[in-house]
Formats: sequence, C-alpha cells, structure tokens
Amino acid sequence: MRHRTTVLVAVTSVLTVLLPVATGPFHTAHAAPIVHSAATDWVFVQHELFEVPIQQFIDDTHHGDRWFDWSNDGCTAPLLGSRGRSYDFLLPCVRHDFGYRNLHRLERRYGTGRTFWNTVNRHRVDRQFLADMHRHCRRRVWWLRPSCNIAALLYFMAVRTVGGP
Repeated sequence: MRHRTTVLVAVTSVLTVLLPVATGPFHTAHAAPIVHSAATDWVFVQHELFEVPIQQFIDDTHHGDRWFDWSNDGCTAPLLGSRGRSYDFLLPCVRHDFGYRNLHRLERRYGTGRTFWNTVNRHRVDRQFLADMHRHCRRRVWWLRPSCNIAALLYFMAVRTVGGP
C-alpha cells in the first residue's frame, strides 16, 4: 500500500508539471478530452481545488468535465445557510462540496480504502475552504471583516467536526 501511494504521488507530480504544457488548459470545454485515470483525475481535482482562483472554479462548474461531480448544496449549516449580515460564503461552499464529493468519487473508483478520501486530503480541502472564506472577508468593508472572519472560523470548525475521517 505504501509503495502504491508513493508511485501515485510520483506520477501525479510528473503529470502536474507536464500535463498543462502538453494539452493546454485541460479543464475548459475546448481542450482535448481527458483520458481518465487515477493520476489525471487526481491532478484535475487538485488543480480545481488549490490552484485556480475561486471565480475561475465557478466558471469551470458550468463547462468542466462532466465525469466529475460539480453538484453542490451550497452551505448546509443549520440555521445559518450561506449568507449572513457580514458574509456570503456560497462560492467557498460550492468549492468545498466539489472537493468532498470528488475525493469520495476518486476513492470509490481508484482507491484502496484511504487513498484519496483520508484525513490529510480532507484537511487540505477544509483549509482551502477557510482560505476562500477569509479571502471573501478581506473584500468586505472594514467594519464587517471581524464578524465575517468569526463566521468563517465557525464554518471551518463545523466542517472539521462533522466532515469525515
């Protein structure tokens, strides 16, 4: 199992460097079709989660590769929803949903029990969620930023508590 993970990481690293050069922006509707494999799908999910700005990610949800799960239920925080007086976390919640759903999808299709959906990857997705929310808070007027950042921490703590492994 350790050897398989090492090989997967090595292949992913190589593809991360070579794939964008070889095929251009592989996540757009006009790019060559992706040949699905554990390595290419993992690279794509990481790219969408950690490398593209949130607005580009949202644009990709409309014309990205349909093999991936682009569905979302917004923010499912009980009583809070995605919006409050000082914040609107809908876009960070959409990307967070993409991360969880596609880690599960990759695990079902290629995993060995904890290859993709594991504590390390889940924590990375949750940290990106927090970063996306803080980025949103920085764009608010100065007097709303403190309460926005507190709400971001509450959402982050909620997903860390009930999100999975």
